[in-house]
Amino acid sequence: MKIKANYVNAPVWKELAIKSTLPQELECLDEIAHNLWWSWNYEARDLWRSLDRDLFEKVGENPVALLEKLPYERKEECAKDKEIMKKVKNVDKLFKEYMAQPVDKSRPSVAYFCMEYGISQVLKIYSGGLGMLAGDYVKEASDSNVDMCAVGFLYRYGYFKQSISMEGDQIANYDAQNFNSLPVVRTLDPATGEPLVVDVPYTNYMVHASVWTANVGRVKLYLLDTDNEMNSEFDRPITHALYGGDWENRLKQEILLGIGGMLTLKKLGIKKDIYHCNEGHAALCNLQRLIDYIHEGLTFNQAIELVRASGLYTCHTPVPAGHDYFDKDLFGKYMSGYPQQLGISWDEFIGMGRTNPDDHNEKFSMSTFALNTCQESNGVSKLHGWVSQKMFAPTWAGYWPEENHIGYVTNGVHFPTWCATEMRKIYAKYFDKNHLNDQSNESIWHGIYNCPDEELWATRMELKNKLADYIKIKFKDVWLRNQGDPARVVSLLNKINPNGLTIGFCRRFATYKRAHLLFTDLERLSKIVNNPEHPVTFLFAGKAHPADGGGQGLIKRIYEISQRPEFLGKIIFLEDYDQQLARRLVSGCDIWMNTPTRPLEASGTSGEKAEMNGVVNLSVLDGWWVEGYREGAGWALPEKRTYQNQGYQDQLDAATIYNMLENEIVPLYYNKDEKGISAGWMQVVKNSIATIAPHYTMKRQLDDYYDRFYTKQAQRFAELAKDDNKVAKELASWKETVAQRWDSIYVVSNESNLTEGVATGKEMNIKFVIDEQGLNNAVGVELVILKNDMADTDREIKRIVPFEVTKVEGNLYTFEAHYTPSQAGAYKTAVRMYPKNDLLPHRCDFAYIKWIG
Repeated sequence: MKIKANYVNAPVWKELAIKSTLPQELECLDEIAHNLWWSWNYEARDLWRSLDRDLFEKVGENPVALLEKLPYERKEECAKDKEIMKKVKNVDKLFKEYMAQPVDKSRPSVAYFCMEYGISQVLKIYSGGLGMLAGDYVKEASDSNVDMCAVGFLYRYGYFKQSISMEGDQIANYDAQNFNSLPVVRTLDPATGEPLVVDVPYTNYMVHASVWTANVGRVKLYLLDTDNEMNSEFDRPITHALYGGDWENRLKQEILLGIGGMLTLKKLGIKKDIYHCNEGHAALCNLQRLIDYIHEGLTFNQAIELVRASGLYTCHTPVPAGHDYFDKDLFGKYMSGYPQQLGISWDEFIGMGRTNPDDHNEKFSMSTFALNTCQESNGVSKLHGWVSQKMFAPTWAGYWPEENHIGYVTNGVHFPTWCATEMRKIYAKYFDKNHLNDQSNESIWHGIYNCPDEELWATRMELKNKLADYIKIKFKDVWLRNQGDPARVVSLLNKINPNGLTIGFCRRFATYKRAHLLFTDLERLSKIVNNPEHPVTFLFAGKAHPADGGGQGLIKRIYEISQRPEFLGKIIFLEDYDQQLARRLVSGCDIWMNTPTRPLEASGTSGEKAEMNGVVNLSVLDGWWVEGYREGAGWALPEKRTYQNQGYQDQLDAATIYNMLENEIVPLYYNKDEKGISAGWMQVVKNSIATIAPHYTMKRQLDDYYDRFYTKQAQRFAELAKDDNKVAKELASWKETVAQRWDSIYVVSNESNLTEGVATGKEMNIKFVIDEQGLNNAVGVELVILKNDMADTDREIKRIVPFEVTKVEGNLYTFEAHYTPSQAGAYKTAVRMYPKNDLLPHRCDFAYIKWIG
């Protein structure tokens, strides 16, 4: 026979999973790596780098992946390295001391719900400002040691990773996350000890969500995940992508966040005093809370009193179009079974999400549902609070915007996360040793004036050089790929000049943020950036939503301009803006620029992060900067519009920016002494740090939420809930009685001297006799006086004059009001009747209004 030249059978492969282990001396690092405390502790980050700097950068600064991929031989070397072990023991000591602090039980406990969290670039469950805010909030809750837990999603793909093509087009790439290499752990069911799975009802079937825990210091962040084999191919993608998919998937996500989130807490045996919906996405948590109370034996009207009292809704969106609205048929597909559980009709249920409950064509709004199921609501800056009052005013028809209860808490930023290590060392040197525990105390921050200009300038230059080096290292390969011409890339890299004035414009690319403003006059801009003695560099970064063609067009336009010879290396677009890049930019620029169309910036926080690092703001007076701006501590574009035509206004604002740069900013920066330092610039930097930064920390924000909302709500809830919910039941019964009799209340008689003419200095007298239909002094009456010199939609209240009860005969109540006008003019007046009860938190809680005359 012929011998075969090749004869082999198929290999028998067996799966072999090699688990990463640590030497005993390093075992403590596993717990630290799985707690995101390290993300805002620079000693911990320094420790990870010392284990293997190159590998740490290669794994995206993920310590879990670092320990997993670090060869065992290297781990043994580290265990024998005295310097490394000194760092290990120090970080372990800091971590244990931090975690050992007892929870502050004197403050109400909080469950916080949000669609995204920007804790670290390692955990890709955020897209932009909302997530950054939520991540910072949870970190500060940990630092302040309050009793808080948070609920969100563990996205398989998260938000997209951005790359820019050679033509300047944004390309969205979705990379899957390997959950086992993330700083998260499977949450265990306390009843069984097995990995927790929550069954979430979707009409006639269940979606099964795995639950993961991200330890954020002392705070537990519970993350739901539907990408498992228990679910169908239609439901596994619910938690695939942040803000991905169609409206049906969005609704499924919001059901999972609100209802699934509450079911998760219930399985874990967690009850909190306050339930905080950070944006309307989480509003359905209140639906599940209603069901739970009703299952305990309460009626819907009784349950809603308790749910409202302990619910807070924070709005981050300044325009109605930014809120989620669901078609009634789509909403009914998933929610039709809930009215029966609530004991109300379908129309009553869906009406809770409508501004006009009886309009059967109106879509269901999660934001409106949140307003109707939360006692309190707030915007995220003082200006946005007013914008929100106007935007939501139709929800409480009969009250003017300035009368409704919507408040505000201006956003802040987590100081330890966003303040560069170099600046933190400056502050540690010149500030009170307790400054981290008293961050809002401006007098402490005035310590920056004791820092010599030379030292502060040198620190700022160190941060600018770090940014320049980071850009050159991180983006060299990207530019070689996209530019095509290596010589052009080398030229670009050589033109990056950390000694020049560096201005950053880095944020989400939406058209209202007007990223194009700087490019209104390219010839003038070219002269500014190419001045050989006073060079200026502009750094742009940011993502546009994949469905936002306008935002993507802005990116393409800026990229195209950046490739022109006169702007190469002077205007640079940095792709894939994430937390890691953001930290470099907010510390390494000289100026942080923001140019939104007012008042469309709800708050904004990137400029606040810049403040912490001695980076000065140049911004439109919008969002937080309306409150933050101080003369001599930054620059502001005028607050009021000159033109109604947006194109003309853009041209004017662009010209204003050019003038500021040419005549104020650039000359001030380059007015240097023989030491190469601009004393004038240092004064602006110090003013900015001393007078602005202390008012925009996340600690101040968290304290504001407790002072303005959490504490008073928790107290009221406790009053309603004591003695088997006695007061809640009484209040519900009272409202039911008022509602039944409201339409039958009538005016018996009406007297006034208004027919005799009204003049300044002459008293107006008005008397009503009203049959209250046995409500026993449950009616209030007031005279509303409006300014009449503007359009109906803009009319402001001049004065509210309350009536006093002067006589009672059975059900007949006599109300009288007296008012002496002091200022002549055109006004409108009307008399408004409303229900009153000391148990109501505010008028909008029971917004029944009857206009009488």
